[in-house]
Amino acid sequence: MLEKLLDIDAWVVFGLLGQLFFTARFVVQWVASERTGRSTVPHAFWYFSLAGGSILFLYAFFYRHDLVFTVGQAAGLFIYARNLVLIRRATGETAAHQGAPGPGA
Repeated sequence: MLEKLLDIDAWVVFGLLGQLFFTARFVVQWVASERTGRSTVPHAFWYFSLAGGSILFLYAFFYRHDLVFTVGQAAGLFIYARNLVLIRRATGETAAHQGAPGPGA
């Protein structure tokens, strides 16, 4: 069993990179929360989620051929991408409202 666990090839390194991105997203979230003194989810969390999820999806689909792992990552990718769309939309709306000052400003 240990022998199979330590059988490392390029795909395993690729999968570990995806896991590293996934771990980094929680570190980023933790640091952001500590800085603000409250629980917060910075935009970088979603970018790390999308990067890690994409890598793990490819790893699961092409290397592991694992349906459960592949479907789980695919569902996550949809959620991460949707959150980034919502953030971009909200940021765009905020920027549009911050154009010219209103009357009496």
